[in-house]
Amino acid sequence: MFISNAYAQAASAAGPENGLLGMLPLVLMFVVLYFVMIRPQMKRQKEHKAMIDAVQKGDEVVTAGGLIGKIAKLGDNFIHLEVANGVEVQLQRSAITQVLPKGSLK
Repeated sequence: MFISNAYAQAASAAGPENGLLGMLPLVLMFVVLYFVMIRPQMKRQKEHKAMIDAVQKGDEVVTAGGLIGKIAKLGDNFIHLEVANGVEVQLQRSAITQVLPKGSLK
C-alpha cells in the first residue's frame, strides 16, 4: 500500500566497442610503462654487458663494492683485480660498474 512499484529501466547491451574502450586505459598504461621503465632498463643491461665483454688486462675499473684497481687476470666469469702492489682480489665480471680512463690510478 505505501510502497510503490519500482520498474527497472531497459539496460542497453554492452557492445564490442564498449569493451575495447574499457581496455584502452590499461593498454595505454602498459605502453607508457614499457617506454618509461622497461626499455631503458634493457638498454642499460645491454650497455653493461658490452662494457664487461670489452674489458682487457690492465684496464682500471670500479666495482660494485667500491673497489678501484687494475685488472691483473681475466677469466670467463671471474677477474683478478689488483687493488695495491701485490694484492689481488678475485671478483665476478658482473661486479664491474665502470671502466676508468687510463692513468686514473696513481
